[in-house]
Amino acid sequence: MTDKNENLKPAKPSKVEKAKTEGDLLRGTIDEVLRDESVDKFEHDDLQLLKFHGSYQQDDRDLRKSRRAEGLGKAYSFMIRIVLPGGVMTPEQYLAVDRIADEYANGTIRITTRQAIQYHGVIKGNLRETMRQINEALMTTLAACGDVCRNVMATAPPFQDAIHTRIRETANEIAADLRPATRAYHEIWIDGERIVDTKEDEPFYGETYLPRKYKVGVTLMGDNQMDIYSYDAGLIGIVEDNELAGFNVVAGGGLGMSHGRANTFAQIADQIGFVGLDDGVAVIRNIASIYRDFGNRENRKQARLKYLINEYGIDWFVEQLKERSEFTIQPWKELPETRNEDWMGQHRQDSNHWFYGVFVENGRVKDEGDFRLKTALRSIIEDFNVGVTLTAQQSLLLTHIKDDDIAAIKKRLSDHGVKPVEQLPAAIRYSMACPAMPTCGMAVAESERASPEIVRDLAAKLDSIGLADVPLTFRMTGCPNGCARPYTADVALVGRRPGIYHIFVGGRLAGDRMADLFAADVAVEEVIPTLTPLLNQWSKDRSADEGLGDFYQRTMGRRDPRRRVTGKEESTIEQFNSQLVQLNANAHPHSTSPPSASPRTTVLPVLPMNGQQSLTGERT
Repeated sequence: MTDKNENLKPAKPSKVEKAKTEGDLLRGTIDEVLRDESVDKFEHDDLQLLKFHGSYQQDDRDLRKSRRAEGLGKAYSFMIRIVLPGGVMTPEQYLAVDRIADEYANGTIRITTRQAIQYHGVIKGNLRETMRQINEALMTTLAACGDVCRNVMATAPPFQDAIHTRIRETANEIAADLRPATRAYHEIWIDGERIVDTKEDEPFYGETYLPRKYKVGVTLMGDNQMDIYSYDAGLIGIVEDNELAGFNVVAGGGLGMSHGRANTFAQIADQIGFVGLDDGVAVIRNIASIYRDFGNRENRKQARLKYLINEYGIDWFVEQLKERSEFTIQPWKELPETRNEDWMGQHRQDSNHWFYGVFVENGRVKDEGDFRLKTALRSIIEDFNVGVTLTAQQSLLLTHIKDDDIAAIKKRLSDHGVKPVEQLPAAIRYSMACPAMPTCGMAVAESERASPEIVRDLAAKLDSIGLADVPLTFRMTGCPNGCARPYTADVALVGRRPGIYHIFVGGRLAGDRMADLFAADVAVEEVIPTLTPLLNQWSKDRSADEGLGDFYQRTMGRRDPRRRVTGKEESTIEQFNSQLVQLNANAHPHSTSPPSASPRTTVLPVLPMNGQQSLTGERT
């Protein structure tokens, strides 16, 4: 091993690394605490290990102040996440998920942005039984969280052709290949006792697993609903002569960062190259092995794969990958234009079946007043025996619908107050939000609970200027960690503190570029007024089919897509306004587009970046 590689080893492992090392391959004292009915929470190292089992300990932050006044401790409960490669569920599995939500959680089902299911509000005394019943329905929570390969995503449409089938199979193979081997999960949640006392091995991960999470997706060229460039590693299926020829490989993406820290950043992944069809699983495993061996285990804020690549360069990373691969890393293959398809509404699945996309606002499947989505879905799946595929936009597809049943299913949804997607303004249809308050411990501001009012105000504004039906991505998060993928959206709000948000502008549905910090520290009631001049100018000066993010980039004079946004940015609103003044001064009286405008139909390429400066001028 070279001196450079030796320098990658940390001098002092973090507390989480210590917890993993001493955790007996994810066992810790979890089983003992589960059996202790006198406590309602886990402590110290067990909190870190519990994540690998698919659960986070949380508390109701709405109740903290009142409970403190009463001399009480926090109201603890647990989030449980179910792993679903590609988001695919059988009818039986979905019905089990629905039942468990009522029996053990808070009565709702939450679809994540990564095709998984989350429960909230599970109390400690119900943890083991909830986990057991999830596994009884042939699902698992193992590796849904923690420093491992998380849920592996796949392009959502359930087409039965050989190309889409192979994409789903590849996602499942990656999930199986990188699933932890420890028996701790079954001992704790299923069997209830340790079968052997001899030391076991974790052949790929070792006792300390990965430095941090490892997010992976598999999609097709032209389809980037999942934001493939925002993950640690991804495969993009390349079709040649109507067959899947292999995969373009990307690595080093990630959307988490920290406010005020210029050395933390959200970043678009690098283009690595092309591999053959049979090498997709292996290349994802090999990338993970580089991350395992050289990732930062001292500072968790610098522990994601993107920071490793940034520090030592893409050339070093590719050389490492080539050394570990028994196959050839070929040159990257050019990609076609990315289409903006969310698969909502009715689509032909095969000659005998339909699938139907149901919009789920912020991923929350619930009954509330006349809106009874949860009941509608349960009754449809019970009566018509249809499957479910979760999407990367927090919605779901009802699949394998018979020709004779499609009309009845649409009516059933309508009867339960669920609007067809055609009746939704684009701003709502393409919106997402993370859970944030009151359960997420990282949240510094509201998100899911505040988003519906804000996005409806935005939709009303767009309607007033004639742009209600123009696709526009609106995303909102309660902290800068990026769970709802805000930094690739047309417009996004990122929480700074209660009631205060950063506004980001300039991404787009294709997910292939980063937005700018448009306005900093904006009070929630000032969000729409702050955006109004931009929206008005977009309505006035947009060229044909030009999205908001594209209009913003053109106005700013951008030629190349931005690939990185740091935790310490300067807002661009004054610069944007200056550009508007100049454009308006130079505009031709009868033109709706400046002569220098470039076509908006071209997909901007993802270019390698080593030591590129951020827009603040700071080298990241």
